[in-house]
Amino acid sequence: MFWKDKYEVGVELIDNQHKELFGRVEDFLKVVRSTTLGAEKDKKVNETMEFMKAYVVEHFCDEEEYQLKIGYPDYEKHKQIHDNMVSFVLEVSEEYEKSGYNDALIQKFAGRLLTWLINHVAAEDQKIADYAAKKEGM
Repeated sequence: MFWKDKYEVGVELIDNQHKELFGRVEDFLKVVRSTTLGAEKDKKVNETMEFMKAYVVEHFCDEEEYQLKIGYPDYEKHKQIHDNMVSFVLEVSEEYEKSGYNDALIQKFAGRLLTWLINHVAAEDQKIADYAAKKEGM
């Protein structure tokens, strides 16, 4: 799944964060699906877990701040979606730290990240962009 310009929200900071997320998840999925030896997979999983833990905090904060700034009417709903993803990332990260590399866990994590890109960045976040464009056009 590659980044497409149509996913842009129109806020440079948020768009750059989204592009970074797409690149990281794409690299992660390639490693997870490969026949790479365990140590290399472990390294990539560790990197992705650490990135996602930081990403969900920093990016969601930035995105929510922007929503408040423009008076986005579905802020609470959008924030709940973010909060659910934060909980999922932290839950998987904690389980991964306890169990180490577990193929079923990593496949579940990879699937959820891919779903997140499709359903959230490419769809939900576009609602923010549409609202901002309509508001500017008023």
